[in-house]
Amino acid sequence: MPSIPKDTRTTVIPCLRYRDAPAAIDWLCNTLGFSTMLVVPNDDGTIAHAQLSYGNGMIMLSSVFDTEFGRLMAHPSETGMRVTQSSYLVVNDADAVHARAIGAGAVIEMPLQDEDYGGRGFTCRDPEGNLWSIGTYDPW
Repeated sequence: MPSIPKDTRTTVIPCLRYRDAPAAIDWLCNTLGFSTMLVVPNDDGTIAHAQLSYGNGMIMLSSVFDTEFGRLMAHPSETGMRVTQSSYLVVNDADAVHARAIGAGAVIEMPLQDEDYGGRGFTCRDPEGNLWSIGTYDPW
């Protein structure tokens, strides 16, 4: 039986939606260290599709739209800021990213700490409430 995952750079790509996707792209790049790979804007300033890289990983995002796919997802503001998934970013220096996140106004949900399983990390929310865990623990 052939392998199901494609032999490519990254095989799991989280997809997020933002009410102000251009501002989210700026925040994710300037605060967490993502790099813009592709941004497809609509004429009204919303984002149809964007790809941001992070090392050998990637996220895709768009503005919130009332489409068939869009109705399958909820924005954190629609669920009392509860989310059903989050992303973990493996970093070289969790303390430095923590300081950047605080400087950018991130809400810190779990404090910067050494973890029992190894590594050092914290959990924060981006300006629209999406949850990000950031740490030095590398599961590989």
